[in-house]
Amino acid sequence: MTDMRDILRAASLLAGHIPPTPMWSYPVLNSVAGAELWVKHENTQPIGAFKVRGGITLLAALPDRDRGVVAYSTGNHAQSIAFGARLFGVPCAIVMPENPNPSKVAAVEALGATVVVGGATMVEAAGAARAEADRLGRRLISPADEPEIIAGVGTLYLEILRAQPDLDAIVVPVGSGTGAAAACLVARALAPGCQVIGVQSSAAPAAHDSWRLGEMVLRPMKTRVDGLATGSAYALPQAVMRELLTDFLLVTDDEIRDAQRLLLTHAHTLAEGAGAAALAAVLARREEFAGRKVAIVVSGGNAGPAELAAIFQESGA
Repeated sequence: MTDMRDILRAASLLAGHIPPTPMWSYPVLNSVAGAELWVKHENTQPIGAFKVRGGITLLAALPDRDRGVVAYSTGNHAQSIAFGARLFGVPCAIVMPENPNPSKVAAVEALGATVVVGGATMVEAAGAARAEADRLGRRLISPADEPEIIAGVGTLYLEILRAQPDLDAIVVPVGSGTGAAAACLVARALAPGCQVIGVQSSAAPAAHDSWRLGEMVLRPMKTRVDGLATGSAYALPQAVMRELLTDFLLVTDDEIRDAQRLLLTHAHTLAEGAGAAALAAVLARREEFAGRKVAIVVSGGNAGPAELAAIFQESGA
């Protein structure tokens, strides 16, 4: 199980590769939310998403990385592994489900990885990736069940709580759950009074339902939000969340889209859907968050062309 020593080691490693990301509070956004919000801009990462922290940390630690790796992802995890693989000269293949986001495919290929399309869903893509790893003799990388990934992601919450140690809550978007699990571990060590609250799309609630039920379940994926489109939960982050997560909320895709527009107009921030989910949760539960000091994680900025068109068209931007 990952602990604070692993996260601190990851922070030392990552300091040589990526700088800390900014975090700002926007008064005009605070007035809409009725809370003091601190926006952590992981959309400014070199791949546009927080997952690069985990990718670098994992690839740095692999003892047999020269034989190559295979990962499966809808996009941001793919880019994180491809980024780490390029950094350390590791052959890399990424399996994506059918009809992947074109901008994320282009980004992965630009990093030097090979993209293989396999399976209609992430669950099926996992099977295709396993077969590809066996065929190539490479190491299969899980999107979440990797302690080094959680350690790397934990550095994000280390930055948040070092900058604002008196937070009342951190709201974390959940796809695979690595972010929420990492936030729980760091908050327990540095700020035990800070609540960690997960948020997921109600149109793809596998992690949420697994946490609520206390068992791993599969759920249909009907969300249009790429970064939250997971049909299954993952054992390692679930184990941490069951022990330490304060609450887990669901929001609709429409609430997420509204939050994307608000970030665009009130915080000068272009977020992909998953990147706006934390704000969507705060807005959906205004009474619960009113007057509190809350960090929201803009986990990524990799919106695809269709998503961008919808945001700009409907916002009038």
